[in-house]
Amino acid sequence: MAIEVGTKAPDFELKDNHGRTVKLSDFRGEKNVVLLFYPFAFTGVCTGELCALRDELPKFENDDTQLLAVSNDSIHTLRVFAEQEGLEYPLVSDFWPHGETSRAYGVFDEEKGCAVRGTFIIDKEGVVRWTVVNGLPDARDLNDYVKALDAI
Repeated sequence: MAIEVGTKAPDFELKDNHGRTVKLSDFRGEKNVVLLFYPFAFTGVCTGELCALRDELPKFENDDTQLLAVSNDSIHTLRVFAEQEGLEYPLVSDFWPHGETSRAYGVFDEEKGCAVRGTFIIDKEGVVRWTVVNGLPDARDLNDYVKALDAI
C-alpha cells in the first residue's frame, strides 16, 4: 500500500546515474520534489514517460522543484539509458538493497521484482502532498503533476 498524502516522506540515500549520492532530505527547506518510481529503463511505457518529462523539464526541475526518477535498475544501466534518451535529470538507482526505497513508499511489486508506477509530490517540509500509483502497463498523465505542483 502506497504511503498517503499528509505522511512524512521516508528519507533515502541512493546513487544516481552518475554515481552521485542523492538524499531526499537534502532538498528539505529548499525544493519541492517530484519523486517518480518506474519499473525498468529501456521499456516502452517507461521510456515514453521519462522522455515526456525530458520534453517538459522546466516544469519539473527549476528553482522550486526537483525531479527524481527512481527504478530498481543499476546505476550503470541508468547511465546508458540517460545518455541514449538525452535525460538530464537524476535517474536514481534503488538497486541495492534491492527495492528498499520502493518498499518504503509502498510501490514495490514483490512478484515482478520492480517498482510500479508511483509518483509522490513532496513539499519543502518533506510531507507528501499528492500521489498517484498506476499499474505497470499504465502511463501517468504529466498534466496531473503540474496541477499538483501548482497547488502547493
